[in-house]
Amino acid sequence: MTERLYYCDSFLYDFTADVASVLPPSAGESRAAVVLSRTAFYPTSGGQVFDTGRLVTAAGELHVVETCETAAGEILHYVEGATGGLESGAAVQGIVDAARRRDHMQQHSGQHLLSAAFVKLFNLPTVSFHMGEESSSIDLEAKAVSPEQVEAVEKLANEIIAEDREVRLRFVNQEEARALGLRKLPPADKDELRLIEIADFDLSACGGTHVRATGQIGSILLRKVEKVRQGMRVEFVCGERARATARRDYLALTEAAGLFSSHLWEVPQQVRKSQEDARVVRKAGEQVLEELAALQAEKILAATPPTGAMKLVVRVYSDRDLTFVKLLAQKLTRQEDPVIALLGTTLGTATLVFARSGGLAHDMGQLMKEVLGSLGGRGGGSKDLAQGGPTDTAGITATLAEVAERLETSS
Repeated sequence: MTERLYYCDSFLYDFTADVASVLPPSAGESRAAVVLSRTAFYPTSGGQVFDTGRLVTAAGELHVVETCETAAGEILHYVEGATGGLESGAAVQGIVDAARRRDHMQQHSGQHLLSAAFVKLFNLPTVSFHMGEESSSIDLEAKAVSPEQVEAVEKLANEIIAEDREVRLRFVNQEEARALGLRKLPPADKDELRLIEIADFDLSACGGTHVRATGQIGSILLRKVEKVRQGMRVEFVCGERARATARRDYLALTEAAGLFSSHLWEVPQQVRKSQEDARVVRKAGEQVLEELAALQAEKILAATPPTGAMKLVVRVYSDRDLTFVKLLAQKLTRQEDPVIALLGTTLGTATLVFARSGGLAHDMGQLMKEVLGSLGGRGGGSKDLAQGGPTDTAGITATLAEVAERLETSS
């Protein structure tokens, strides 16, 4: 079993070890993996993502691109490219990516602070923790979390950071753990538990890497709260991520304020005003389009002679979108009775719209299936209205002409 050096020293970035085994690429895995006698590389587990870095061998360097733990507890160091003839028993120097590790320590220790703060202030326990590349999140056992609660928790967590409280590590057995009053007692499947203690604030079992004092977390910024299946999800960033995120947010707000010629704090008000203005313009545009469709329908119907007991309108537009074509089909079949409209548009995605006045025997849905059987594509609808997207756009005009001729003959 690999000795886990990170268990006792999260700040260990450089170590020596012997190669226990080398696993060649397999059918399900294209990368080779190296198993060491001991390692400071942290494998993905407990919500924390893996370490990366290098293995320095007598033949050169291997880049560790992922570290994971098997179900049997074996730690695999997946490397990029060939292993260069590395064999069991060879001595290697492991070098962990220190910047990545420090970031992970800040996020994970920050999570402990947040989870403890939610319990202390509002008795909301954490169900799960996830660390992402840009942000992390905790899922709370809660039906709702208010903005005031978020602000209170963020404030308390940053106060504990400013106090630079010691973060201690210790190992205890299950019986001792039960007597210590952990924030969350883990399943009783291990004889020895690794505890992370934030002085006079939090005590919990954890196998991850952590800072030595809360001041090393830097700061905590709570970003977003959303409802999820198991409760409420709170997104957060710590340390350098918090600084980078705040800078990015500030630049985005500054640019938005410049576009609105307003102050930063006026951006939400300006956005709401712009949305309302856009809604008014959109509504006016829809009204104009509807009036245009009505006028166009009136003009078309006036110029269309009856075909038997009905009027048949066939049009394919290259300069009108689907919205207009659907409106026109509705106006044509409602302004005069009985009417069948076989319309199409080739602007953007080619689309056909078939419509009929009430009382006619022709089935527009069935007619659309027949046409698409010839032109290809998918679509369907009811007896009164059908819509479809043909694949053969070049054959639309000719196919509609054939359908119209058939309808004229049968009327």
